[in-house]
Amino acid sequence: MGKKKEKPVDLNTLTEEEKLKYEIAEELGLLDKVMETGWRSLSSKETGRIGGLITKKRRQKGQK
Repeated sequence: MGKKKEKPVDLNTLTEEEKLKYEIAEELGLLDKVMETGWRSLSSKETGRIGGLITKKRRQKGQK
């Protein structure tokens, strides 16, 4: 099996959910890694931190 090629990301066509994911990856210093090798290259710890921060930000938006 060959490695699946990641298609280039157009940051202008992302959904709000995807934008949030990329913003958080950038905040954690993981954006370069994601852009180079894709989301699958992240460890479960890194993925969990992103998921946790997405949830936290959603809750904050809901309270406003």
